[in-house]
Amino acid sequence: MTEQRVARNKYVEFTYQIADENGEAVESVNMPLGYAYGGAQQMFDQVEAAIEGLKAGEKVSVELAPGEAFGKHDPSLSFSENLSNVPPQYHRIGAQVEMQNENGESKMFVVSAMDDKTLTVDGNHPMAGKKVTFNLTVVLVRDATAEEMDGKLNLPEQQHLH
Repeated sequence: MTEQRVARNKYVEFTYQIADENGEAVESVNMPLGYAYGGAQQMFDQVEAAIEGLKAGEKVSVELAPGEAFGKHDPSLSFSENLSNVPPQYHRIGAQVEMQNENGESKMFVVSAMDDKTLTVDGNHPMAGKKVTFNLTVVLVRDATAEEMDGKLNLPEQQHLH
């Protein structure tokens, strides 16, 4: 029996690493993640195209230009506030703050800068506007079920690939 290759209607498990412009790993997933190729759950188009035809054990690297993977950096999602107006639990770089707009929509912001008077939060993805490289290893390829194609699986939050 020949090994199955990544194609439409195939379930694919993979591990990956995302490297920044300097080649340094910014995210690494060593426990295989799975999705149905061509199904309701999608990954970045360029990465999906690059894995087509691969079989278990094969690797690929895909470079994505700034803005192609995590969007362009939106300056309107970064703003500063007087430090005295911000609760103390957020007085540290990296603290996460969930905010709502006037329509009741929530967005997560991260404290990106702080001095003795001002605190700055940023709602952009940390890799927004940056060139990244996906280093992906295919672990398993098999026929996908109808449920997998419809995206009706109860997948862990980390499996949302974009």
